[in-house]
Amino acid sequence: MDQIQKRILAEVADLHAVPEGAYNIRANGESAGRRSTEHIQITPKTEQSGIEVRIAPNTRNESVHIPVVLSESGYKETVYNDFYIGENADVVIVAGCGIHNCGSQDAQHDGIHRFFVGKGARVRYVEKHYGEGDGEGKRILNPGTEVYMEENSAMEMEMVQIRGVDSTVRLTTAELAAGAKLTVKERLMTHGSQTADSIYKINLNGPNANADVVSRSVARDDSRQKFDACITANAPCRGHTECDSIIMDRGRILAVPALDANDADAELFHEAAIGKIAGEQLIKLMTLGLTEEEAEEQIINGFLR
Repeated sequence: MDQIQKRILAEVADLHAVPEGAYNIRANGESAGRRSTEHIQITPKTEQSGIEVRIAPNTRNESVHIPVVLSESGYKETVYNDFYIGENADVVIVAGCGIHNCGSQDAQHDGIHRFFVGKGARVRYVEKHYGEGDGEGKRILNPGTEVYMEENSAMEMEMVQIRGVDSTVRLTTAELAAGAKLTVKERLMTHGSQTADSIYKINLNGPNANADVVSRSVARDDSRQKFDACITANAPCRGHTECDSIIMDRGRILAVPALDANDADAELFHEAAIGKIAGEQLIKLMTLGLTEEEAEEQIINGFLR
């Protein structure tokens, strides 16, 4: 990998060297490195672009890194990755995609991830998106995530996109069995004329299933965002969605929280708040010697932390 690709890899996966454990690194459509371990097997698909990751039952304290780097203007790809997490495993999966585009053509990565989480398994999934480059070509990322959770499993998803991505449509669907718990924490910032759509469709199908989806976002300049989340309760369960956004300049934010209860013992909640930075917060920081721009950045960084 060249220095640009290595820098992007550090941004999206915090990798400055070959990671410990299992990994699959993809650069401009080609494998830039792959390693399996005793308990985690990674194999390339033969019928379409992508990989299968199989994690053995009872695997503990291991990780999988699967970052993608694009540095070729005009390159577009769709990748299909499947993850099979065995019963009672407890693992971390780190994904993410970074695009460096200095050309005139659009560069695009669409990653479709499917997770099959076994009974009692626990997964922490981190996905970061990042874009850079001074070319006129756009940096486009469209992640699709499907989650299938068996009884008493748990999955925590951290979805981060802070800068540089011109257009993104994130679609996440989930099916939860009895006792399964899904937690989603989304952090998003758009600027310039960027657009970002976040769509969540979650079905709680078993007793005591639980979903908590929280999004924090900032829309600057002329950017546009849409948060569209629907939790459907098909059993005695609990679901919560929350969208907390800061709007600046000429930005636009649309929040569409939806709840669909099909059981009398279901408990569903949603919250949505959109507003600007409070003047008293700016004044307080400016009295400490910060400029207005520096104060805004401090507030935004704290909000998205």
